[in-house]
Amino acid sequence: MYDERLTAPRSWWLLPVALGLTLALILLRLSAVGALIGLVVGIAAGAAAVSSYGSARIRVVQGSLVAGQARIPVEALGKAHPLNQVEAVAWRGVKADPRAFMLLRSYVPTALRVEVVDPADPTPYLYLSTRSPERLAAALAEARRTAA
Repeated sequence: MYDERLTAPRSWWLLPVALGLTLALILLRLSAVGALIGLVVGIAAGAAAVSSYGSARIRVVQGSLVAGQARIPVEALGKAHPLNQVEAVAWRGVKADPRAFMLLRSYVPTALRVEVVDPADPTPYLYLSTRSPERLAAALAEARRTAA
């Protein structure tokens, strides 16, 4: 029904190159081979870190919302509130509840706040960074209708 991968921006891929060059310059004092090893290891480690951080997914499948490592049945979710840039900043800052589940990616300007209505769950809401909050809200509403 809905599938989104929160990939890191292209500009972030310059960070592994910078890390590799930094390690190469540090190890250049030892030897040229050490510098080459530092370059390769730095780029590989930086690329793994950027890829890992940018691999978060949000999906609505089989009556559940899957956000990162969390899997929540749609029956436990209430109203979804799409947030524009200004509202998203407020809800991840001054309005944030420390008990909330947050799949937060700073490079995604918009978000969706979904209320949790399960009385056994202490989480008041889910904050999900998403590039298309309206589509995600519609997919959740459709999944709720299908489950009912």
